Amino acid sequence: METNNRRAFLKKAALAGASALVAPSLLATDARSESRPATRNEELQSKLIVPKNKGLKISGTFLDEISHDIPHQNWGEREWDLDFQHMKRIGIDTVIMIRSGYRKFMTYPSPYLLKKGCYMPSVDLVDMYLRLAEKYQMKFYFGLYDSGRYWDTGDLSWEIEDNKYVIDEVWKMYGEKYKSFGGWYISGEISRATKGAIDAFHTMGKQCKDVSNGLPTFISPWIDGKKAIMGTGKLTKEDAVSVQQHEKEWNEIFDGIHDVVDACAFQDGHIDYDELDAFFTVNKKLADKYGMQCWTNAESFDRDMPIRFLPIKFDKLRMKLEAAKRAGYDKAITFEFSHFMSPQSAYLQAGHLYDRYREYFEIK
Repeated sequence: METNNRRAFLKKAALAGASALVAPSLLATDARSESRPATRNEELQSKLIVPKNKGLKISGTFLDEISHDIPHQNWGEREWDLDFQHMKRIGIDTVIMIRSGYRKFMTYPSPYLLKKGCYMPSVDLVDMYLRLAEKYQMKFYFGLYDSGRYWDTGDLSWEIEDNKYVIDEVWKMYGEKYKSFGGWYISGEISRATKGAIDAFHTMGKQCKDVSNGLPTFISPWIDGKKAIMGTGKLTKEDAVSVQQHEKEWNEIFDGIHDVVDACAFQDGHIDYDELDAFFTVNKKLADKYGMQCWTNAESFDRDMPIRFLPIKFDKLRMKLEAAKRAGYDKAITFEFSHFMSPQSAYLQAGHLYDRYREYFEIK
């Protein structure tokens, strides 16, 4: 009898010990699924000493699932659904798949690209994004295919041939099926007068609009500023473009594409913070001249650090959004929410940036 009691006691003690070990693990899992620690005090707020709500709110984000230089988070539909909820909370109404494929990797089972030797994806991300966009009342922009040959040769015209087939098949597969299919992103990134750029943007933009009965198109080039270092190992360079030369070159580009490209969202991270007003004023003037919308691609990652790439310091993002509002920009999108602003990002700092953004814009 005494032995049985001792065994019963040891069994209870072992179970209690196991519970003590398992409970924190389960709590951590629950906290991650909610993207916040259970002990967080929502009542505490930062005491801002700058005026709130002076910036242009971010209402769009790229979806970087075929990544070039940031790590995959390996999310499934459950994580993506939660991320769309976080986006919706701060007023994001537009999601842009940055590219439908890069070299041999693809976001959807493209019959054309599979025949060319591209790899079969495990999930149809285009279909998933379109469904989630419909669920959360957002517009989805489809980013064109990037073969990588432009990056190898410096000639953007290489991208025309493949996208001739991609545009047609994507519209047949998804565009006629989903109301959330809201437009096109012509994904070739340039900064200056680039070989084949005007012809490539015009050819692809025209085909996108023709096949989809005029849905909007946009581009997101970068400014060849002091921080446009292209992986040299440095943080800045000496031969940055002047405001005057930037205006001259982009006046020529806009003149050649404005009839088939509806908006331009210049990336804002390659120039210094005291240069924002000068470049933004020129960008808005050119967009107005050619009847285009002027967006800003407010980068939510930090280019001022030797580590590529981490979530940006909030004040830097704030300054860029305030400059965009001063310049009268039409819309702010970001590259990109899921890695650099999401509460469930692999980067802990991203959730804190989300909180600071909500405090500044007084979003509950």
